[in-house]
Amino acid sequence: MNKQNRVPLYEALYKHKSTNPISFHVPGHKSGTIFHQQAKDIFQELLRMDATELSGLDDLHSPEDVIKEAEELLADLYQVKKSFFLVNGSTVGNLAMILSVCEKNDVVLVQRNCHKSVLNALKLAKARPVFIEPDYNQDWRTATGVSKEIIERALSLYPEVKAIILTYPNYYGMGYDLKSVIQLAHVHNIPVLVDEAHGPHFIIGEPFPPSSITLGADIVVQSAHKTLPAMTMGSYLHINSNRVNSSKVKDYLQMLQSSSPSYVIMASLDLARNYLASYGRNDKEYLKREVERFKTELRKIECIKVLDYPDPQGDILKVTIQSRSKLSGFELQKKLEEIGIYTELADPYNVLLILPLLKENQDYPLAETSNKMKELLGDVPSFFYKEDFRMNLEKISELAIPFEKLSNVEKGAVPILEAEGHVCAETIIPYPPGIPLLLMGERITQDKVKQLIQLLNTGARFQGGSCLDKNQINIVRK
Repeated sequence: MNKQNRVPLYEALYKHKSTNPISFHVPGHKSGTIFHQQAKDIFQELLRMDATELSGLDDLHSPEDVIKEAEELLADLYQVKKSFFLVNGSTVGNLAMILSVCEKNDVVLVQRNCHKSVLNALKLAKARPVFIEPDYNQDWRTATGVSKEIIERALSLYPEVKAIILTYPNYYGMGYDLKSVIQLAHVHNIPVLVDEAHGPHFIIGEPFPPSSITLGADIVVQSAHKTLPAMTMGSYLHINSNRVNSSKVKDYLQMLQSSSPSYVIMASLDLARNYLASYGRNDKEYLKREVERFKTELRKIECIKVLDYPDPQGDILKVTIQSRSKLSGFELQKKLEEIGIYTELADPYNVLLILPLLKENQDYPLAETSNKMKELLGDVPSFFYKEDFRMNLEKISELAIPFEKLSNVEKGAVPILEAEGHVCAETIIPYPPGIPLLLMGERITQDKVKQLIQLLNTGARFQGGSCLDKNQINIVRK
């Protein structure tokens, strides 16, 4: 029997539940017997699986039995040296990944369109980040990935670089030539750390882009819950080379993850791995047909454009539609929500839909969705004017004030239009996607001011930016 058919942790939990055990241990709901009456029926079955470190159920922080077997099956599927289950999302994976590789004052190259957790990790490590501005796709109006050429230039300017931290793919599913960047880094014996939050399914190959693991990344973090059938916060971390100290990674995960990990989340990670391992050629063909049929129907709506990837290496689970009307992406998203269609994110121009990783003959309401969208948007007039929005950002940059000095600076608010040239005193993050627009400690450029105003005018939501509602921004006072 193919060992990937096993789901050891889920099987152990199910067996435990089936014995109808009497709980005199945590959690306090006692296998669902004590719970709020209003929700008891809904939660009942799940709560019977919500256990703790009992005999036969192993311990995430010192696995010796079913969790160890489940993680070994995960490593076998991804063909890596070591894999870990994460119950605190890719955030904790990024923190452990970076803290295990980067030390105080280490120079680290960081792709600028990274998740906020990457920056928080660098701050905790007290590393010295050098930001690499990614390429910009004019048609999609979004940042993509970094090129080998810009990494070469950065390494010539900073030969003491200790690590390179990349994001692959971007939120919209766009890949780039990651292989050449990894090969360049390895020539210099520099480890490559990849936040592959949106690519855990890439390991099954075409029609998806190649996984950063098969391209040679040294350590990779994946949000299983984003595109695999796993519960929210369920993620994976993979160690793929000897350039990474697996003991340090494990130590940081023990420090940063909950000492009471959710067995329900871990079981869903075990099941998601099994789902992916059993994904076959017929499943891929079925998925491709369903996705293309959906996109064909969306293309019949004149006021939107279904964006095509600039090269074939894009994630077919991501469908990005661009407004060709006077509606902004945020306004378009809001209209869709009014008819019960909830999308992943919007930006000033686009709306992103994330499709499920369907298997053969699995049904999902894609036709119903396209019909609802046609009915909703059929009378919206098309408007083909396209603003020429170009980014003129510095390709390689550092913080104007290092992390360790930021805690002592004097701050004050100024109108956004007067902020250019000042050092930002807060981190401002459009959310989703959680990619910082402005970092605390970086100099505010004219382009960043324009972007911020545009996002505010088109209805973006933010984390950080305590006085954006007054059209002000906090800066460092000289």
